[in-house]
Amino acid sequence: MSKSAPVSHGRLAFLLAALATIGPFSIDTFLPAMPAIGRSLEVGPLEIQQALTVYLLCYAFMMLWHGAISDAIGRRRVVLATTLLFGLASVGCALSNSLPALLFFRGLQGLCGGAGLVVGRAIIRDRLEGAEAQRLMSQVTMLFSVSPAIAPVVGGWLFGAFGWHSIFVFMGLVGLSLFVFALVALPETLPASARQPLAFGALLSNYVTVGRKREFQLLSLAVAFNFAGFFLYIPAAPVFLMEHLHLGPSEFLWMFGPAVSGIMLGAYLSGRMAGRRSPREIVTMAYALMGLAAAFNLIHSSFFAPSLPWSVLPLALYTTGMSLAAPSITLNLMDQFPSLRGTVSSLQGFTQTLLGSVVAGVVSPLLWNSPLTLALGMTLFLALGFCFRSAYRARIRRAG
Repeated sequence: MSKSAPVSHGRLAFLLAALATIGPFSIDTFLPAMPAIGRSLEVGPLEIQQALTVYLLCYAFMMLWHGAISDAIGRRRVVLATTLLFGLASVGCALSNSLPALLFFRGLQGLCGGAGLVVGRAIIRDRLEGAEAQRLMSQVTMLFSVSPAIAPVVGGWLFGAFGWHSIFVFMGLVGLSLFVFALVALPETLPASARQPLAFGALLSNYVTVGRKREFQLLSLAVAFNFAGFFLYIPAAPVFLMEHLHLGPSEFLWMFGPAVSGIMLGAYLSGRMAGRRSPREIVTMAYALMGLAAAFNLIHSSFFAPSLPWSVLPLALYTTGMSLAAPSITLNLMDQFPSLRGTVSSLQGFTQTLLGSVVAGVVSPLLWNSPLTLALGMTLFLALGFCFRSAYRARIRRAG
């Protein structure tokens, strides 16, 4: 049931998806140019890798605040402030002529990049309930998932035509355009009467209340490790595609296309199944798909040389399952604390992104020299996600 004045779900889904694109565009657009950026700034591959790691660390840290601030002052103000600042930080990246300067502005991008995703989830839960909320979240996921496929292709084209600085100019235009878009079209969905005070003591208490609940811990870790099984390949993309598969900077679509198609398919299936299958059944099917993908990836990587399309098809199947599971688990998380949905969204996003930072800065560089070690990493992360979700199910059965 809708909780406020009717607004077109299609329009709202498109707007929220557009706001959420800031995150993947910040990660994926500059991937094809990373080696060239390193050469331009006279640093090595591991040093320039920190431009991704610093972004993710700041992104994770600020995720703890986006939702809580939006619970206190409203959703709209947070989105407007962060999109504007993101646009300005992107211009700073374009003007950077040293690694420290680039890392500073990348960190500033990271502080703003997660607001659209975090606040968008809270906006959906402000407005809708039950299967209707799951359908809208699935629509947002479908639209949002196009951006990781487009971003590296756009980045490769911009890099080839205008150099690496143009990639950050493009990000700046995206941020400033979304600021104008939100200023004109984004409604405020959290009335003043429902807002929480923004005080450090209250904020800490809210995080302790949410974070200490075992069911939240298990489900948020399940989502984070499910995602890590795929995210492992994002920072590894330049090596995986350009060294193992011998593709060029403009051919990143070979990996991101199948992966994002899987995300869209999983989101579509989640929306179609909403109200027809229980969330438990949907998540169980999702894990079966991810398990099949990880097994195929291991077998192919063990016995065959890297090749197209077989080296990238497991990513499509894996992301289908990952995206099929995510809406049901995310709504379950937020429903555990109806009055703190922004805080829950922030803490869950922080957990996922913090793990992503470790994967990008430590795990992926250790594994990207071989497709087999990447496949082993995917399998291990999936196994951990499945274990956390199984522990949650066992706890629910004992409580019931």
